[in-house]
Amino acid sequence: MFPTTADRVSENTAAHVNERIRRETRWQAERIAARGPLAVRRRLRELDREWDIERTLEANAATLSAAGAALALGVDRRFAAIPLVVGGFLLQHALQGWCPPLPLFRRLGVRTQSEIDAERYALMALRGDFRGVDEGPSAARAARALDTTKS
Repeated sequence: MFPTTADRVSENTAAHVNERIRRETRWQAERIAARGPLAVRRRLRELDREWDIERTLEANAATLSAAGAALALGVDRRFAAIPLVVGGFLLQHALQGWCPPLPLFRRLGVRTQSEIDAERYALMALRGDFRGVDEGPSAARAARALDTTKS
């Protein structure tokens, strides 16, 4: 009835957007791999700080809810509808994996944790953390590493 947690966002994202995110992830891994171990280490630190779609949606919902509550208390009580609507959207996202801001954030390139982890594991494999992936030209190694980490 409900999609799995790991799949719910990608199942509710347009196929061309999912494909663009995959292409950009592959391109990024190939580019970083070609730059060497220091670039890989730097990129892994960047990935540790990257906000995934869940965190982005939560921050967006919290901001809109707080603003709506403040406006309801200070300006007009009809603004109380904002936190109610935002809360409903957040519940919809929790259950179905879709809510109105999701398509916008995905088009902006905000990735799921699984997508971020796929790049992370590909870079770790390129760094030599895993066996059997670290042979050949860097672009081919990046592609193989990403293929082995598909979620």
